[in-house]
Amino acid sequence: MELKIAVCDDDNDQRNYLSEIISAWARENRHGLRLRQYPDAKAFFFDYEEQKDFDILLLDVEMPGMSGTELAKAVRRENTAVQIIFVTGYYEYFGDGFDVSALHYLIKPVDGDKLCPVLDRAVQNLAWRQRSVLISTQEGEIKIPLADILYVEAEKVYVNVHTVQGSLRTRMAFGRFAEQLDDTFFKVHRSYIAGLKYIRKIARTEITMANGDVIPVSRGLYSEVHAALIRYL
Repeated sequence: MELKIAVCDDDNDQRNYLSEIISAWARENRHGLRLRQYPDAKAFFFDYEEQKDFDILLLDVEMPGMSGTELAKAVRRENTAVQIIFVTGYYEYFGDGFDVSALHYLIKPVDGDKLCPVLDRAVQNLAWRQRSVLISTQEGEIKIPLADILYVEAEKVYVNVHTVQGSLRTRMAFGRFAEQLDDTFFKVHRSYIAGLKYIRKIARTEITMANGDVIPVSRGLYSEVHAALIRYL
């Protein structure tokens, strides 16, 4: 696979160190690699505005000017595909990742044993984005990438598919639609299936999705949903 990866960190030694790990990983796995280094968010955006085709971003959380989380939010507003990996020295920033569907947080010091498995997952997710479901609507047949589905809702004989772009409705059995999904989704209620990557907050009786929608969790399923989310992360 050909990959375009950015490393954004205000520490020059850290940028070079991470780049060396990434380059060695790419060679070992026979991935084509276009690797870019940036000392801050401004430098990254200068390139990003011209070519928004990055596959993976490694972002330092604490940088002068715009932080890594602020940069990630700006990118995520128009790009749901890019895989975001935060690098930080502090556990306190972990919660910020839910807002941007971050793939992982890496605690410094980072080494190849920590970073390479995360890069493997990023590649798997990028390949997964190519998977889609085809549904029939009043506007015709519409192809929806699995990666864009926030959650699915059963409504009598219809299925409402809520995506990052909006909602679509199709006449289909809920169980039949569920068969087209993979293990990045979880049935949290008899009428709801949630995309694990888009869960922002989970409570005993409800889940808040990345778009702010709140959906119910069936009684007794909280522990299973929580465990599935931990496995996904």
